[in-house]
Amino acid sequence: MEQDALDVYLKLPSQHYNTGWVLSQVGKAHFELVDYFEADRAFSLARNGSLYSLEGMDIYSTVLYHLKEEMKLSYLAQELISTDRCAMGNCYSLQKDHETALKNFQRAVHLDSRFTYAHTLCGHEYVAMEDFENGIKCYQNALQVDERHYNAWYGLGVVYLRQEKFEFAEHHFRRAFHINPRSSVLMCYLGMALHSEKRYEDALEMTEMAIIADMKNPLPMYQKANILVSLERYDEALRVLEQLKENEPRESSIYALMGKIYKRGNMHDKAMFYYGLALDLKPPATDVAAIKSAIEKLYLPDEMEDAL
Repeated sequence: MEQDALDVYLKLPSQHYNTGWVLSQVGKAHFELVDYFEADRAFSLARNGSLYSLEGMDIYSTVLYHLKEEMKLSYLAQELISTDRCAMGNCYSLQKDHETALKNFQRAVHLDSRFTYAHTLCGHEYVAMEDFENGIKCYQNALQVDERHYNAWYGLGVVYLRQEKFEFAEHHFRRAFHINPRSSVLMCYLGMALHSEKRYEDALEMTEMAIIADMKNPLPMYQKANILVSLERYDEALRVLEQLKENEPRESSIYALMGKIYKRGNMHDKAMFYYGLALDLKPPATDVAAIKSAIEKLYLPDEMEDAL
């Protein structure tokens, strides 16, 4: 649907295409397709052509958040501070100040109770603070305004995945996927839910679709390797990870999974080498604990190893 919209916009005469409103719609379409670089380019052009328009600026701020463009996001937030609290909220969220981000998103909801995306952004901040109950309420509020707001269905799926309610997670990711069937992110998370339900072949098929949908997104490749490990197809998993680390050489989880695979093959020296590489890259605290636990149990049978 989004690609069809882009094709239509590209057929417009240049004087119509290069207007703030059309360029904002182009930016939104690229955002839905998870092409953040093209979205940034379109929104930047829209902003230059219509400085005082607020059309799509909430989405633009989220694009900058995903691109980790902290300076551009801060500048946008300062320009919009009196009118668009979502840009300010995304700025604080990028800085991991989730409480201040939440206050800005709540302010946006207070100013417009039917601002669907603001409800969802509130949910994301609650989930970041592990307040799942309020996160769920916010996502449900968003869906009461617009039941086709796939971001809220996705948010609910993430909550249920983290709570290990895998069937609920699958249901909500599938609802989001049906609304936005071109999103590699939604395909990937749906694959993760299917993997958690031990539906490995279904999970692998969905993850392959996610890879094809966005070759630049490393997450589906990593999830594919995880699924292949569950299927005990270790050589294939290693080939995927070798390819992945060429593009993401500083992602600790890649090396941790390689360590796990070599441990399964009783190649303990190689396992220790890759676990060490993973620790050298300073992963999050929870991952550090899991990797150290795996190292301590390196010579124990696989069934006694904690899952990474």
